[in-house]
Amino acid sequence: MGCCGSKSLPASDLVTEREPAGTILGKPLVEFKKLYKLREELGKGGFATTYMCQEISTGRSFACKSIPKRNLTSQEAVKTEIEIMENLSGVSNIVQFHASYEDKNFVHIVMELCRGGELFDRIHALVKSHRYYTEKDAAVIFKSIVNAVQICHSMNVIHRDVKPENFLFSSDDEESSKLKAIDFGCSVYIKEGVELKEKVGSLYYIAPEVLREESYGKEIDIWSAGVILYILLSGSPPFGNDDEIKKGIIDFDSQPWPCISVGAKDLIKRMLNKNQKERISAENVLEHPWILSEAPDKPIDGVVLSRLKQFRAMNKLKKLALKVIAEGLSEEEIRSLKTMFESMDTDKSGSITYEELKTGLNRLGSKLPEAEVKQLMEAADVDGNGTIDYIEFISATMQRHRLERDEHLHKAFLHFDKDNSGQYITKDELEIAMKEHGMGDEACAKEIISEIDKNNDGKIDYEEFCAMMRSVNLQGQLIHH
Repeated sequence: MGCCGSKSLPASDLVTEREPAGTILGKPLVEFKKLYKLREELGKGGFATTYMCQEISTGRSFACKSIPKRNLTSQEAVKTEIEIMENLSGVSNIVQFHASYEDKNFVHIVMELCRGGELFDRIHALVKSHRYYTEKDAAVIFKSIVNAVQICHSMNVIHRDVKPENFLFSSDDEESSKLKAIDFGCSVYIKEGVELKEKVGSLYYIAPEVLREESYGKEIDIWSAGVILYILLSGSPPFGNDDEIKKGIIDFDSQPWPCISVGAKDLIKRMLNKNQKERISAENVLEHPWILSEAPDKPIDGVVLSRLKQFRAMNKLKKLALKVIAEGLSEEEIRSLKTMFESMDTDKSGSITYEELKTGLNRLGSKLPEAEVKQLMEAADVDGNGTIDYIEFISATMQRHRLERDEHLHKAFLHFDKDNSGQYITKDELEIAMKEHGMGDEACAKEIISEIDKNNDGKIDYEEFCAMMRSVNLQGQLIHH
């Protein structure tokens, strides 16, 4: 739940009236505003918005994930999400489920409010208080992640979207705070005789068997967790694109790997085994000597910390820059994409809904499963309003080579360079651009500048901008045509 969420949905939009319509959750519709007061927005995706909320009867604070019914890809999926959360609730390292409700327009999932921030935020706080970060620190954090995965697997649940953003600390207290797995929107039960082949997961963390569209099981969560461990110890993901993931060649030569313990590298190799049948189980990860006692308590190279923060910030700016590049493409360059957009936008509203995207892709001969179309929608919907506008569609479907062309990069750079200095993007300039596109505020701009600014002059120069844009690709470029 990053700082770059777009404008929040007014709480008044959640006011409903009782209607004797068929319900998704199989229980009566409620007037949600009589039960809870919605507070500030915590996070937003293309399919749901998460708010802080207060239970009126008790005054207790919770998190509430509100899913517009018009965005529901499958009624079964949301019922499964709620059922899994109920079944996993009450155990360590899993966010606690409180209740679910349905009104005229929304399904609401009310759960424990985790106030301690994301994984990388906690590492940053660790460094501020202790002045360093060690393998032992990483092992303690990682044990909680694998414990959550192991709990899921023991209940025959595959999370299917294990990534740093889906783990939050329960509180700010460094000693008592627990790391909790959240967001079970992609999770499924393993059922005998049912093959799983849906292409789900997030860029960087997706397992090779998922990309190869082979049958898969619990092992995909182990792969994703292994990627997180690699990032925790180096500050960078091991694989930058689909081809690298399929090859599975792990770099242990570059910094800081020569200084990382043999035990850590052994565990990563066992988790990132290309052969899912040979991959280590969650139970055995928790029994690995590096996890139990061998992780050394010596500081990791400081470059790892700066990379961790930069890794988060880069994706935010790159997504916005892609949109800017799309806006500047010529009619000739985007003629075929424009035709594709118009054919999908059947109601001629100027934006594509999930249903229009799904129908349009089917018509074009795409065999994408529903979960992958959903992810595509999430990735392309830059402003998080539940639809893809023309520019969002173009930016998500541009071919990779466009980013290699200097004129496109230069035009994008100049868009952010509001005072036309031709040399730098300042925090104020980035803040203006982000507000123009409904993508963030002053704090978000400050964070991005500080992480992409390699020479620490408080600005992003053209060279730094190009390096960021030419780094690993974004999930937003998944449409193939």
